[in-house]
Amino acid sequence: MTAELVRGQNHPLPGNRLEIRVSAGTPVVAAVTLGDEAGRVVGDGEWLAHPGAPQLAGVEVPRQAAADHRLAVDLGAMPPDVHRVHVLLALPGAAARPGAPADFGAAPAPRLAVTTPDGSAIAGFTITGLGAETALLAVELYRRQSAWKVRAVGQGYGGGLPALFLDQGVPDPSATAEAIHTAVGREQARSIDLPAPQAGAAAGGTGSVDYRRRDRQDTSGGGTAAGTAGASAGGPGAGSGAAPSGATAPGGPVDYRHPRRRTASAASAAGPVPPPRPASPPTPPPPADAPRVPVAGDAAGRSMEERLYNQVWGMFEDLSRTVAAYRSAADFAESRFEQELDRLLADPRTRGGPAAEAAREAAQGKQAALVDQARAVLDRDLAQLTAEAEAVEPALPPEFAGWENPVWHAYRVPGRLPLAVRLGSLTLPEAPELRIPLLSRLPLERGLWVDSAENRRAAMDAAVAIAARLLACHPVGAFALHALDPAGSGATALAPLHAGGALVLPPPAAGAAGVSDLLTRLTERVDLIQMARRGGAADDLPPGFDTAEQLLIVNEFPYGFDDRSVNQLRYLADEGPSAGVHLLVVADREDASAYGPVLDPLWRALLRLTPLPSDHLADPWVGHAWTYEPPLVPQGSRVLADVLRQLAAARPAYGT
Repeated sequence: MTAELVRGQNHPLPGNRLEIRVSAGTPVVAAVTLGDEAGRVVGDGEWLAHPGAPQLAGVEVPRQAAADHRLAVDLGAMPPDVHRVHVLLALPGAAARPGAPADFGAAPAPRLAVTTPDGSAIAGFTITGLGAETALLAVELYRRQSAWKVRAVGQGYGGGLPALFLDQGVPDPSATAEAIHTAVGREQARSIDLPAPQAGAAAGGTGSVDYRRRDRQDTSGGGTAAGTAGASAGGPGAGSGAAPSGATAPGGPVDYRHPRRRTASAASAAGPVPPPRPASPPTPPPPADAPRVPVAGDAAGRSMEERLYNQVWGMFEDLSRTVAAYRSAADFAESRFEQELDRLLADPRTRGGPAAEAAREAAQGKQAALVDQARAVLDRDLAQLTAEAEAVEPALPPEFAGWENPVWHAYRVPGRLPLAVRLGSLTLPEAPELRIPLLSRLPLERGLWVDSAENRRAAMDAAVAIAARLLACHPVGAFALHALDPAGSGATALAPLHAGGALVLPPPAAGAAGVSDLLTRLTERVDLIQMARRGGAADDLPPGFDTAEQLLIVNEFPYGFDDRSVNQLRYLADEGPSAGVHLLVVADREDASAYGPVLDPLWRALLRLTPLPSDHLADPWVGHAWTYEPPLVPQGSRVLADVLRQLAAARPAYGT
């Protein structure tokens, strides 16, 4: 039985050799790009198949624009660094299609069918609801837990292929798109001399993976796996997004390209690359409906930490998209039910009587059947994700784990900076028991704001738990804490940071003079580091200069802050992260409303967190409102005190 997919829904693939059949009703160009786990094109080598260069390792596409296409795919021949195979559709250039539809909104809805080579149907997807788009990311085949699935995407781009390629990290997207349209217009196969990938071309933003269309992106994101809260986990991408890996800018995305792989120009000079021949016969894939045993670290990465980070991103994206598919199906069922009721009411013969009642019951039955079918698919995916979470959670390092995880009982002060740190958990109403870690890349690329509007004491407790976790994730001497507490109201909440009689936090700055002195010292620090970098002397700082990352906990803002200190705080929010000075502000935005819009940049520069569960964060793929839960220490637990005691013992006390 063919699985009929809606946007966001996925379906397992029974084997590696496939055909993707396209029926568009008007001539379209078909192309395929090969991407990494973040959806960005694979940096080195060949990653694009199109009419001018129709063959790629494991992929063959038609040579000309046509209303119907057959694309051949052999997933077993994919290079190991390829995790996504994107099928793209585009309307030909104007010169090649006089009188043709100007956009997909004026053309019949394209339909794609995934089949076996002998034509046995696996899944189908009709892309509806299109308007001014001239290019589509139609479907993607993606690797998940060592198996391949197909996902219905249907994401359109009004900017055409250049906008689509820009989202996928293609170097010089406009030139690549123009070369494709030129090859189609001349109706002949023509090899495109693609520009060599530039350093970081496969990167995905600021440490988070972001799959949103360019015209929908929120540039306030940070390197979190949530994507939004600014922008993800970093992130799962996240974008981000943002899988961790090699040498990139601090907090940036990970580049998995092998340093000894040949460049695109070398590959072009060598001619077409045949599909790799396996050294031994491949293992037959399991049946499509067979449950797969989840394994912790079953993702790309050069270390277990990287693999777990990427796996959390994969779980985050899968949960986001499977819930999106369920909601879309439920909305479709509701819409169709309402349309059928409207038709019944519009006809005087069916407004009342037994026939009308029977028609209504039939319409309700259809709606219930559609929702039940969508729920069954959702339950299947949730069961798989729950099993994966149960396998992953015990394997998480302390930096990624909740305070309740037993891994903290074996905590030891780390000898190196970890990849990321957990700032809380994310859930959706359809699966409240499935918690996705909210991971933020290190070093932090933006400050944090714990909103104290609902509960000031809980907000300080959450801030202390976050500060302690950041401190615990850094090697000795690599991270320092400071606090501004003008009236001393945070003394009780800050007490845990005085572990075992030895301070891991110097006495908080109190009063207007204390606030001014500490802010002045930190702003001067940022100025000095920036001047050294601009002068090319970043390694020539004064002798004895403390190079540790600095975290400033700010309580009671804006009370006790004059205009000068407010401007200094804004400066630290904007410029501090690049110089290793980070803010953790505990405040109610309404309390600062007297300053008017002058503080709007401050709030936008910070990642808002809440001390109580709140659904204010959105993912970067479909924009779900996720419920955020802060990383609080369980009631009565001694884990935080034990961790801080180890930190205090490993470092000299302040003031000694």
